[in-house]
Amino acid sequence: MASVISIQDIAQYEGQEVTIKGWIYQSTRKGRLMFLRVRDGSGICQCVAFKPNLGEELFDALRYAGQEASLIIHGTVKQNDRAPGIPGGYEIDIQSAEVLQSVSDYPITPKEHGIEFLMDNRHLHLRSRKQWAVLRVRATVKRAIIDWLDGNGFVNIDTPIITPSAAEGTSTLFEVGYYDETAYLAQTGQLYNEANIFAFGKVYCFGPTFRAEKSKTRRHLSEFWMVEPEIAFCDLDQLMEIEEQFVSYIVQTTLKERRAELEALERDVSALEKVQAPFPRISYDEAIERLHALQSAETDPERKEMLQIEWGDDFGAPHETELTQQFDRPVFIYGYPTQVKAFYMEPWPGRPEVCKSVDLLAPEGYGEIIGGSERMSDPDLLVAAIEKHELPLSAYAWYIDLRKYGSAPHSGFGLGLERMVTWLCGIPHIRQTIAFPRTLTRLTP
Repeated sequence: MASVISIQDIAQYEGQEVTIKGWIYQSTRKGRLMFLRVRDGSGICQCVAFKPNLGEELFDALRYAGQEASLIIHGTVKQNDRAPGIPGGYEIDIQSAEVLQSVSDYPITPKEHGIEFLMDNRHLHLRSRKQWAVLRVRATVKRAIIDWLDGNGFVNIDTPIITPSAAEGTSTLFEVGYYDETAYLAQTGQLYNEANIFAFGKVYCFGPTFRAEKSKTRRHLSEFWMVEPEIAFCDLDQLMEIEEQFVSYIVQTTLKERRAELEALERDVSALEKVQAPFPRISYDEAIERLHALQSAETDPERKEMLQIEWGDDFGAPHETELTQQFDRPVFIYGYPTQVKAFYMEPWPGRPEVCKSVDLLAPEGYGEIIGGSERMSDPDLLVAAIEKHELPLSAYAWYIDLRKYGSAPHSGFGLGLERMVTWLCGIPHIRQTIAFPRTLTRLTP
């Protein structure tokens, strides 16, 4: 009896009779031969139908089944270095087949479609080869994140999605009714994780996060997934060491397990192979100097204006792109001005206008993938920061308590899953990295 196999395992069955269950991705006919590219969720395989072997009735049934028809194929696995697929190099010589449902007029054809059309048909667009590859990479990145953290002593603690107050600024909150009170969808689980570290030492939360930024850039989603590790007895330098080991593991695991998918996306994997710790580190001050030097040397007026920045400004996408093009791997920028960062970040010793913050910028112009900092450990400093940001002290009473009972230096960061996947896949827009993206202009499907 033929083994029912997944296409991703086809190399293990060379010369054997197998059964696959899937959908027609594409088909071409050359006389009495027909080549079907069949996908089953794990991969894409070329299946060869020879009319004299199958008979006219079955051959015609396969011929007219249509793109995305569901079927079961029985046949023999043969090696063929020219056979396309993921993985390629093998094909199935069809001996018999059963068409479960023929399809006609499938909306997404091999021709080019506009992005709005594809987003409107996202429930079908997920079946396309490149989109399938992106989400396979995403699944591997997600598992690598969890494996590294679990393997390095972190405890996974879930944090609330409904919160009573802001953590990252009141302008990016989604308000929800909570019985007789006003509440918000969580921007971060970090504040709760700071409580958790005093019980567990090293923790992380990993789940959906919500930001109501009215932004249409290629780097923004209204709903995204973020992993947030938090570590007790950890300063900024130690935090950067953790981040570079963490990111290096994620990248190398993805290269090892999803190279075929990355190649299907036409990703330059040689750029990812260079992502090994340690990563370069430059201060915000040095970054500003580098940008000023680039601007001074620039002769194009438009680019010169684009690179305009003063000390105290936050970096925009053009600044991050220019900085990362100077390195072949992610780069840390640390010591940002206090005024552009969240209220809870530890001041730099002797420089209250600077905080112990750090962003990790991906190379090739992909920008920030991690934001982190050493957190304030002094209760009086924290109260002053909350008041300066005009936030209600009552909502943060429990957070201030953490600094009263066994306070210690501690640090943490957040890594955006979708931004990480965007960079690893080498794709232009973040909306492709989540199955059903939520943006300023899209709530459906």
